[in-house]
Amino acid sequence: MADHIVASDSLDQFKPQALSNIMWAYATADVLHATLFEKVANHIVESDSLDQFDPQALSNTVWAYATAGINHPRLFEKVANHIVASDSLDRFKPQALSNTVWAYATADMHHPRLFERVAKAAIRSKEEFISQEVANLLWSYATMGITDKQLYSSFASTAAKLIDSYTDQGLANIAWACTVADIDAPLLFNAHFISTWVEKESGFEIENYRQLHQWHLWQTKEKSHPGLPADLQERCYNVFISEEPTVSKLQEDVVAQLSSIGLEPKEEELMDSGYRIDAIVEVNEKTIGIEVDGPSHFIGKGRSLTGSTILKRRQVSLVDGIELVSVPYWEWNKLGKDRKKKQEYLRNLLSVKSDNA
Repeated sequence: MADHIVASDSLDQFKPQALSNIMWAYATADVLHATLFEKVANHIVESDSLDQFDPQALSNTVWAYATAGINHPRLFEKVANHIVASDSLDRFKPQALSNTVWAYATADMHHPRLFERVAKAAIRSKEEFISQEVANLLWSYATMGITDKQLYSSFASTAAKLIDSYTDQGLANIAWACTVADIDAPLLFNAHFISTWVEKESGFEIENYRQLHQWHLWQTKEKSHPGLPADLQERCYNVFISEEPTVSKLQEDVVAQLSSIGLEPKEEELMDSGYRIDAIVEVNEKTIGIEVDGPSHFIGKGRSLTGSTILKRRQVSLVDGIELVSVPYWEWNKLGKDRKKKQEYLRNLLSVKSDNA
């Protein structure tokens, strides 16, 4: 079927619902036909208007591309702009709202106005959301580093009512999202929440343990609330620190220049919180952590931090009590191969006096 569609001179004979259903089917079946995805995306982008796409067709389309891992920025931009320009999102059901922002977060597509419009629509219909939709919605905003206080606060009671119906991943995503947003929710995070986690542990995946460790840090170290039972907390911590660090060429270069200016950086230093810091230095009897932030720390091709990076910076600062400074990749790349400029950059960043001063 895909080859037949691709061979067609035009896709004008396909109604929007049909195109959406086809892409949804291929993504759901995990059948990647790159040429088909490209042809359909180009057809949608080149359309004069998306008015014939209903909300479900729009959300299913971007969901399909995100699920299939197909990167097509122009398609996501076209759909987002159309949704933002709509007079109202009242026709979007909770599933469509949730799937839409999930798709943009999963595809790492930055579109603040879309997330703003969806948040307002979601708050209006929050009582209609089921557990998976709540989990996906809040995870999406947290992943994109959007800590909309009104959104999280509005959904706290809804999320609490659904506590017994979340999947393991859904419950982990709720906990992690609220941790990133730093929204305290006593109605949700209570003894019943913790006991639910204990009951669900047999179904945990690695990422669930990692998310729960960060939640535990937030509750106990940042909020002074009860956390996980000691045995479960220990297992979460052990999983959290078990990931082998990978050192990029960018990080290697920064560390080399730190050594060149007389500092003695400690690489991939494990902190009490369980986080690893790219480099630790001592400057004027003060411990400073240096994070070398490559593209994965930012949303899309922009300069907005991901939720994971926001959370790490906050928790290292509050839990480990050290100052963190960042070396963003675009600033470092501007320096080219000039070692003197790189060393001067680091001296200014860390307030280190030059040997010639």
